[in-house]
Amino acid sequence: MERRKVDILCVQETRWKGSKARSIGAGFKLFYYGVDSKRNGVGVVLKEEFVRNVLEVTRVSDRVMSLKLEIEGVMLNVVSGYAPQVGCELEEKERFWSELDEVMESIPTGERVVIGADFNGHVGEGNTGDEEVMGKFGVKERNLERQMVVDFAKRMDMGVVNTYFQKREEHRVTYKSGGRRTQVDYILCRRGNLKEISDCKVVVGESVARQHRMVVCRMTLMVCKKKRSEIEKKTKWWKLKKEECCEEFRQKLRQALGGQVVLPDDWETTAEVIRETGRKVLGVSSGRIKR
Repeated sequence: MERRKVDILCVQETRWKGSKARSIGAGFKLFYYGVDSKRNGVGVVLKEEFVRNVLEVTRVSDRVMSLKLEIEGVMLNVVSGYAPQVGCELEEKERFWSELDEVMESIPTGERVVIGADFNGHVGEGNTGDEEVMGKFGVKERNLERQMVVDFAKRMDMGVVNTYFQKREEHRVTYKSGGRRTQVDYILCRRGNLKEISDCKVVVGESVARQHRMVVCRMTLMVCKKKRSEIEKKTKWWKLKKEECCEEFRQKLRQALGGQVVLPDDWETTAEVIRETGRKVLGVSSGRIKR
């Protein structure tokens, strides 16, 4: 992660029992959940500088967990998922998708969501009929689990990020075993935030897990800058305590009033002349709240 400048990483098949957070060295911390040291387990690895931004950790099961972070005022939810393999019971698969649905439904629509998961499904090449949730650049054949991924993306109005970027097949294949090469690991985000992602590809040559290869995307959060609070600009009347300022004010005001103390039958005009003279001679405050 340090070498590739990865700040947040979703991991699966951790096979660590428990629900903890531990430092794993090189300035990174792993939040994880597992119930069996021999199977499943999910986690999210954070660069240490982002640990203080964590607001909430939700450990749903040994297949689904999420972290909520606040980064420069933006709420970012990172979800790690590990779908049951093709040969698993349908009930187990449905439970996984139900858990993922529940996590998504608990997140306010205005917050960012990024899912990094081993879906054990091949969305395949092309996107005919599914253009709203995926691009054309998958890998080879589709399978039944692929439909579950696409249906989930449609339900939650998300895009399958990997498929939007045209890369050589070597940079799209996430799983290699013997002569088998396919794509089962995906990154998803809300369709409305796809514009914040500038690239996504498989990192070749990094040994992350047996058979699986790391998928990396570059995301830049669009932060809405708040307008600085302002207060009414005020004349610096306190300067009249200084003799030189007071004398200058008297002279300028006398000139402005034409030598008269008060303009006859026109107090409003006189008051405005006094205020304007004060602004010119004494100055005004900036109108900004001091921080």
